[in-house]
Amino acid sequence: MTSPPSTVAASAGDTAVASQGTFTRSLGTAEAFAVVVSIVIGSGVFTSPGAIDTNVPSPGVALLVWLIGGLLAWTGANTMAELGTAIPGEGGVQPYLTHIFGDVFGFLAAWTWVVAVIPATLAIMVTVFVESAYAAAGVTTTDGAPLSHKLLAIAVLIVITAANSVSTRVSTRLNGVFVGAKFTAIALVVLAGIVVVALHLAGRDVGGGDWISRSWFAARDSVNPDGSVTHWDELGVWEILGHLSAALYAALWAYSGWDKAIYISAELSNPVRQLPLAFNTALATVLVCFLTANASYYVLLPWDVVSTTDSVAVAAINRLLGPGFGIAAAVLICFVVAGSLISSYFVAGRMIVAAANRGWLPELLGVVGHIGTTKPTPEEYGTSDSPSPDEPSSPSDAPINALLLTTAATAVYILVGNFRALLTFNGLGEYTFFFLVVVGALVLRWREPELKRPYKTSIANPVAFALVSGFVVVRGAVFAPTQALALLGLWALGLGYYWVRRRGLL
Repeated sequence: MTSPPSTVAASAGDTAVASQGTFTRSLGTAEAFAVVVSIVIGSGVFTSPGAIDTNVPSPGVALLVWLIGGLLAWTGANTMAELGTAIPGEGGVQPYLTHIFGDVFGFLAAWTWVVAVIPATLAIMVTVFVESAYAAAGVTTTDGAPLSHKLLAIAVLIVITAANSVSTRVSTRLNGVFVGAKFTAIALVVLAGIVVVALHLAGRDVGGGDWISRSWFAARDSVNPDGSVTHWDELGVWEILGHLSAALYAALWAYSGWDKAIYISAELSNPVRQLPLAFNTALATVLVCFLTANASYYVLLPWDVVSTTDSVAVAAINRLLGPGFGIAAAVLICFVVAGSLISSYFVAGRMIVAAANRGWLPELLGVVGHIGTTKPTPEEYGTSDSPSPDEPSSPSDAPINALLLTTAATAVYILVGNFRALLTFNGLGEYTFFFLVVVGALVLRWREPELKRPYKTSIANPVAFALVSGFVVVRGAVFAPTQALALLGLWALGLGYYWVRRRGLL
């Protein structure tokens, strides 16, 4: 899957990626690993299994979808590591698309993330957080989240914004704290599955039972959340591919965040070594966690239950150990999702700051450390002899204006969206540009073979990612035309904004 870094000296690689950005180079491999793990192991592994199971003919195929999603994320991550060590710049995919295809592509990527991908992602996560909190309190809903739940979700967003508005150091420390909770939650689910298997071998039948009495790869009718049933033997190839692409979108949502180390590549002290190491260790860890957790769900629950719930982990623990442990599981998942929210806000602010610094967004969104359009004076930091706000020792380097914009946009998605529609919408937005970036990496190898690439992955990685992600985007758009049209409308609006801004009219 991966290839070893080039023998080019680290110092040469650092020169290739060095650029003076908004934030200082104060982060290391551990922080990059924590950012990726904290975002990826979030709500997805506890909520996506239902959306995947609905769209596949068997649990075995569901696990294959999880495997393919993880390998796809891994191939993309290695390609991003190559670009991240060769092309300097802040803001994730923005500098890569700008370098390869031109300014308008970089802008459209930033625009899509700011107005669609980031707020949709956060809306999904905070919705899961709130629903898990209500589940812990014994309150469940069947007709979607009521307004009171949505308002509570917005309140949670405000708290998360405040937590990320202190400083980079505080945000990264919080990431580290929540990573432990994530591994604990996965470990408990897997341990529960192992216990059920052990009890069955000892002659006691607990758990779902289907895992031992039915074939894991035999097609069975899938029960949908609305009570309808999908009869797989009645579907054509094109319809089956549509369902499988929807299942892969749900898996890709669960793996969403695999790219996030590139958002802090300009803050890594030695990105040539740290960026590939963080990607490869994090993705290997996540892939193992997701496969074992999902296999455990099918051991713990009857198979017709998995597809009908968006809280599969809580349902599994509740069924096995009772309501008390189900409540404890819901509380733990709240902690897990809170960690993902904090990490996602952390990288969201950096994407927006980078776009503002390029002139694509209003200048005030590029200001860090305070609210407003101008930098504070030394007196505002506490004393007249305090360090200059331009220096790294300033009390805060948090992109507060960008975080406030993110909160406002996310609140809109919470109020108007629903969980499964947002999953597909998010996948279409993200993977359109991931596809373009990886195709761009291939173009760059042909167009600029002399470009210094301190880390160079196997060409099989971008080729595999481009083929699979290209199909997923096209088939997903056909399968979910409403979300695709909404995304096209946002792109048209973005291009209009870009045209107006380039002409100095805004």
